[in-house]
Amino acid sequence: MRELWIRVDPSLPPGKKRRLIGKAAKFTSTFVVDPVDVETARESGAERIVSKSERGDIILVDSPEALRAAKRKKRRVCVYVSVKNKGDENEIISAAEASADYVIAACPDWKVIPLENIIAAIHGKTRLLALASTVEEGRTALETLEIGADGIVTDIQDPEEIEKLHSIIMEVKTRPSEIKASEKISLLPAEVSEVRTLGSGARVCIDTCDLMREGEGMLVGCQSSGLFLVEAEVHETPFVAPRPFRVNAGSIALYVLAPGGKTRYLSELKAGDEVLIVDREGNNRTANICRVKIEWRPLILVEAKCEGRTVKTILQNAETIRVMTDKGSRSVSELKPGDKVLVHIEEGGRHFGELVKEERVIER
Repeated sequence: MRELWIRVDPSLPPGKKRRLIGKAAKFTSTFVVDPVDVETARESGAERIVSKSERGDIILVDSPEALRAAKRKKRRVCVYVSVKNKGDENEIISAAEASADYVIAACPDWKVIPLENIIAAIHGKTRLLALASTVEEGRTALETLEIGADGIVTDIQDPEEIEKLHSIIMEVKTRPSEIKASEKISLLPAEVSEVRTLGSGARVCIDTCDLMREGEGMLVGCQSSGLFLVEAEVHETPFVAPRPFRVNAGSIALYVLAPGGKTRYLSELKAGDEVLIVDREGNNRTANICRVKIEWRPLILVEAKCEGRTVKTILQNAETIRVMTDKGSRSVSELKPGDKVLVHIEEGGRHFGELVKEERVIER
């Protein structure tokens, strides 16, 4: 479980400290405070205190000698290191080997490279927390080297920004062991009822900053309430090399499922946006878009029925475009009525991409 710690600025007036801790306590139980502020923090709602004071729940130290002294007293210990050079990285490695419970890495200049080195060296030996002064710094630390830091210590004082950082921590799923079954996307078999070739139209390829595997793709469809799982271009053919970063997602007006359960129009996507990669088991992760490629190509309509509903999608008519089944995938050029494909069904309508279950929307 990723952790969020709030570092309280000792220069704040007492009243502001209390208000900050009281509001931030909704998002975390752990606060890093000066020794003189330990009691104030407890009275304001802090359940776990990190401090140089012996009255803290976790003792904050900045030297090997202090680490050893605290461990002799059987206290939980957090080592703080400002990482400015390779020697500081080695200090963190030594702290991990000396059984520090936590290490806070503050990288004031180079942000990413030192963190990559530290994660690679101590992952699994201690819990590494990165100091972040902005929401984006926090996101980067949680995603560095795919594994990410075990948590964030932030000196952000704005409760709204703290809430954003908390939301990112809750969303990050870079470690498969942290993905719960309840977070899977529901996929159902739908029976193909019609396959019809159309004329040419604008279709969208979504090129991501990630690599997809066989069985992974994106959910797209003509209706926001019925989305087809279209596989990434992961298969080798005699004429086209695999492009595992790409999903040929279909007609420019289609919906695509995005992070947070929202939908986006393919037409509005651009480089830097986030999309959802989904596999046939419903497991999912977030990826950034590298480019959106719009070209005019022959199209094909696929219609299917699921639980008494008719859902549709319009894809490029080419052998390399494949929709997912529960056992594999099938090229749209081979689809015929009676075939089964995987779809995601939602109840209700959408308002600017947000699901509104009570709203009746008819999309044909």
